[in-house]
Amino acid sequence: MSIQSMCKYLFILTISVWVMCSSMPVFAQAQDAADTVSDGKVKKPDSAGHQLCLGVDLVRLGSNYYYTDRKGYEFQADYYLKNEFYLAAEGGWGNSTVNYTDLKYTSSNSFIQLGFNKSILARDSWKDWDMMMMGLRAGFAPISRSSVSYIVMDSVWGNTPTETLPGKNYNAFWLELTGGMRVEIFKGLYAGWNLRGKFIMNGKSFRELAPLYIAGFGRGDKGANFIFNVYLSYGIRWERKSVNRLKS
Repeated sequence: MSIQSMCKYLFILTISVWVMCSSMPVFAQAQDAADTVSDGKVKKPDSAGHQLCLGVDLVRLGSNYYYTDRKGYEFQADYYLKNEFYLAAEGGWGNSTVNYTDLKYTSSNSFIQLGFNKSILARDSWKDWDMMMMGLRAGFAPISRSSVSYIVMDSVWGNTPTETLPGKNYNAFWLELTGGMRVEIFKGLYAGWNLRGKFIMNGKSFRELAPLYIAGFGRGDKGANFIFNVYLSYGIRWERKSVNRLKS
């Protein structure tokens, strides 16, 4: 994929997410009375609370039943830093099977993505962990492909005998722009979604024969994939020491 095409995809995705976020009404929530401690001081949204959130992608779990030729499992974690920034990590694994008349092979891989999220909505209180965000990721996947058997089919000259290619191990690298939202539906339990644009950085590695599916990236024969995730997550929270001192 050319740099010009990549920039076009990134621009379109950024504008789409911005329009989507701008069109959604934002309702202010009343600050909880517990935000005020006994000495009259108020906990600011960024002055109290750590959170580590762990989640699983429900779309990937559902697609495992829909697609018979590919399987995938994806998980995510993020940790709140400050000023509405979150460190983010994602990982998982998957495999695919190509079983056509003229082409047969399998592939499998694990993957990891590292980056950050930035919430574009200010928190109403230190207890407010709902977020609408945008983020960046860098992804890496080691891929293992089995030996390949294939037949060149020709209606005029006839089909060639079955030929084979040896198995191969190689890596995939990609960059990702993501946007989405997450809402706390019960204490510590979140539901949310992400829209992701993924752009392969080493597409030349797949010129010989691209994997049908790369877990974490999507179709291996495409230079860019747009993917939708739905996460169910749980947040582990604890207060900052500075807030505990306010209580004493």
